[in-house]
Amino acid sequence: MADEATQHGDVLKRSTLFAFSLPAVPIAALGLPLVVHIPPFYAKITGLELTAIGALFMLIRFWDVFTDPVLGILSDRFETKWGRRRHWIVISVPIVMLSVYMIFMPPFEVVGATYLLGWMIVLYIGWTLLTISHMSWGAELTPSYNERSRVQGAREIALILGMVAVLSLPIVIEQMAPADLDHARVAAMGWFVVILLPIMVFVATRFVGERDTPRPDHVPFAETLRVLSRNHPLRIVLICDLLGGIGGGLVASLFIFLVEDTLKLAALSGIMLLCYFLAGVLCIPIWIKFSERFGKHKATAFSAIFSGVTIPLIFLIPEGNAMVALICWIIFGLNMAAGPFLYRSIMADVADHDAITSGQQRTGLFYSLLTSTNKIGAAFAIFIGFFLLDQAGFVAGGENSQEVLDQLRFIYVVPAVIVSFAVAVIIWRFPIDEQTQLANRKILERRAIDAAAAAIIDVTGEPNDPQSSGPQPSGVGGN
Repeated sequence: MADEATQHGDVLKRSTLFAFSLPAVPIAALGLPLVVHIPPFYAKITGLELTAIGALFMLIRFWDVFTDPVLGILSDRFETKWGRRRHWIVISVPIVMLSVYMIFMPPFEVVGATYLLGWMIVLYIGWTLLTISHMSWGAELTPSYNERSRVQGAREIALILGMVAVLSLPIVIEQMAPADLDHARVAAMGWFVVILLPIMVFVATRFVGERDTPRPDHVPFAETLRVLSRNHPLRIVLICDLLGGIGGGLVASLFIFLVEDTLKLAALSGIMLLCYFLAGVLCIPIWIKFSERFGKHKATAFSAIFSGVTIPLIFLIPEGNAMVALICWIIFGLNMAAGPFLYRSIMADVADHDAITSGQQRTGLFYSLLTSTNKIGAAFAIFIGFFLLDQAGFVAGGENSQEVLDQLRFIYVVPAVIVSFAVAVIIWRFPIDEQTQLANRKILERRAIDAAAAAIIDVTGEPNDPQSSGPQPSGVGGN
């Protein structure tokens, strides 16, 4: 149904997509350094072993396993006159700003494992509240199957532009030749987030509204777990996102070591990432069209296959060859954005399916689970990657033998290839396609009409049956 959104009046204005997407810029500007720059930075300034740093970041991410669902449920249940999502985004801003300042501009005399652990926990509480509320808000802007890809695609473009902007900062800082280059680069990234976040959040919450969605009733925690455990589409998305977090986390956390120590291209690391992300931005519209033509889950599978086929090019890059390295990273970037925005778009459809079978609209909870699996995957990746480097005898910032550097390439490539093909196999037969989502949407619209009619009957004092449920979803196996 290529024109389904148009027929139902759900096509969002570009100005709305633009304003809504703005908070994604500082979100990305924060997320990238936390994976790529902060672990090596604290490994140097604290003197901790790589395995210890990896374990610390894994512990921090597992903290989110408990906080993410709680914050997701809060985002679903507590409304204000602004709606259900925007006030939580505003509340998260000062929490994120303070913790970013403390982590990115640390007082060196008190920095240690305890300091990093404490402030990272505070940061992730604010960041989780911000990201879950923003993604849930986007999922609820439109009920259209393909329009949701536009929303998440626009958000992904903003995310990548945020990464491009924050990656440009080290290049500028390097030209200034500060006394402590590592500290200056990290501090510049932190100030970028601290200054930009409140501005972007103000614009988005001021100029973009929220659609009315049913408020979920209280459901006991044990019953929630039973419902979620029976939700087959949800399990597929979460498993794939977990695997994607492992593969992507390994590639991101080892990037600096690979480029600086193995490829001997430290001066070009920022430019390589810029090319990577710019290629991703340019290809997002192509992936949106591809998903409209073949379905979101098939597009996700093709994206994973593309990654599995291309990442072994790492083995073919000669040491010190900048041109070959840049070409390879541009190729890698062609599909770097596809998986993240397609998973978020698919999750909105999964939340609708759950709303039909459970009678609850739990978008925030579902997106909290999505952020949890990705964080867990990335946490495992950092721990596994740093542990394997320690076992190989790799020394961060030190001298390493050619054998150790070759092992670094192997650790960078092979797990990512395995994960990519596993994701493609798992997601290929995903049960919710455009036709299924359209049928689900009609059921939800009918229920909304029935609920409105029931409310009118209540006011007039006529008998009312609140348990009217309408038809059940078809085409999706097992909830």
